[in-house]
Amino acid sequence: MKIAIRYFTKSKKGNTEKLAEKISEAVGVESLEVSRYLNEKVDRLFLVNAMYAASIDPKVKDFLSSNRDRIGEVVNFSTSASGKSTWGLVKKECDALGIRISEKEFHCAASWIFINKGLPSEKDYEEAGRFAASMTEFS
Repeated sequence: MKIAIRYFTKSKKGNTEKLAEKISEAVGVESLEVSRYLNEKVDRLFLVNAMYAASIDPKVKDFLSSNRDRIGEVVNFSTSASGKSTWGLVKKECDALGIRISEKEFHCAASWIFINKGLPSEKDYEEAGRFAASMTEFS
């Protein structure tokens, strides 16, 4: 199975980037920013993103649109201080583009200013890696 990992973050804290790195370590695939388009078709795209102002960033939308013919299925990984997953927002984009999205996802809380201080935790990162590894086979 061909896997790719792409992430988007605006934060200087690096929660989303660190989550992508842990996923990368778990599955042995390099994690790259969404500015790096896919150069070949992948069976599964592990899309690591975060909630910003109750939405996903336009750069994530652009990445999906620009790569729609190279993505077999998206597996969503997200963080947010609000506790809300980005899965529904990513699904809406994927549906509009004709991209399949897994019903399974990984989501964890993240810190922002004084909210959720210390999150994601090392346990969260480890769980993300285990989840990613479980998604490397067809199911």
